[in-house]
Amino acid sequence: MAIVTIVGAGMMGSALAFPARENGNEVRLVGTPLDREIIETCRKTNRHPKFEKDFPDGVGFFQIEEMENALKGADVMIGGVSSFGVDWFGEYVLPKVPESLPVLSVTKGLLDTEDDRLLCYPEVWEQRLEKTGKKVCLNAIGGPCTSYELVAHDQTEVTFCGRDLSVLRKLKAIMQTDYYHISISTDVVGIESAVALKNGYALGIALTVGLNQKAFGLDSVLHYNSQAAVFGQAVKEMSRLLDFQGAGTLHNLSVGAGDLYVTVYGGRTRLVGILLGRGMNIDEAREELKGVTLESLVVAVRVARVVKREVAKGKLAKEDFPLLLHIDEILTDKKAVNIPWEAFTGEYEK
Repeated sequence: MAIVTIVGAGMMGSALAFPARENGNEVRLVGTPLDREIIETCRKTNRHPKFEKDFPDGVGFFQIEEMENALKGADVMIGGVSSFGVDWFGEYVLPKVPESLPVLSVTKGLLDTEDDRLLCYPEVWEQRLEKTGKKVCLNAIGGPCTSYELVAHDQTEVTFCGRDLSVLRKLKAIMQTDYYHISISTDVVGIESAVALKNGYALGIALTVGLNQKAFGLDSVLHYNSQAAVFGQAVKEMSRLLDFQGAGTLHNLSVGAGDLYVTVYGGRTRLVGILLGRGMNIDEAREELKGVTLESLVVAVRVARVVKREVAKGKLAKEDFPLLLHIDEILTDKKAVNIPWEAFTGEYEK
């Protein structure tokens, strides 16, 4: 039996308590300063307020000021914060983590730098820790997995990535169950880039749902041709961006494409894309979804910012990213949705 401490009681961090505990481990769920009510509810009911199923018996619940006690004796710490908690996690949590304790993060996203690079969050944290002289074994989870389906025990296959295969094998042994299946990879940049990119592109696919609702009515049947066309273009552009990241492998692309698929069919990104497709601008969509974390908007704008600068330098071709650049126009310039269908076509010879 291992001790698994999860910091961040959002939906995904909390969902990981299920396979961790059901695999026979001791699990300690620690809330962030924003999770106080969640932790209190969990203590009273043994259920996360967003879930329809109780936690497995034996999960412990801790407020943030109890974090250091929750870390004592732990074999792994899982970071369950959203992308908006990246700075807090790096500044408050990681400095308190013993160097012997591996960290496994579920936070997805990319940060653009002044020299036009896209850094995944483990890279961002490593750079910050280097300034303090501290070393922490940082690992991450990528792949198609929604929190509520993990709680429901729907069959799920993800990839744990990190620099050390022996650590990844240990983490897999701690977390894998008969419904939570784990591949491992030492390509941290590739896996983390793939699963971050899907957020922006899922928004693009969801635009077609809103466009069809606008044209045929909110209760009209779903139209799949347009969704499939944008999905195909999204995978093309994700492949090109993975090449830009030096991580264009089939496994990385398949992880990103799988995550793209599941994100299109559920969650917050789908909601905002549908509202934009119906005709709202981004400010109106934000107001409609007030209180909902919209990580997809951040990653789309950051990636587009780098692509535009690299296009200006002649290092990337504008015509290779028509979908991303249109998504960026919608978000940054508040342009109306007008998907550039013909830009997706091409001539191909064997």
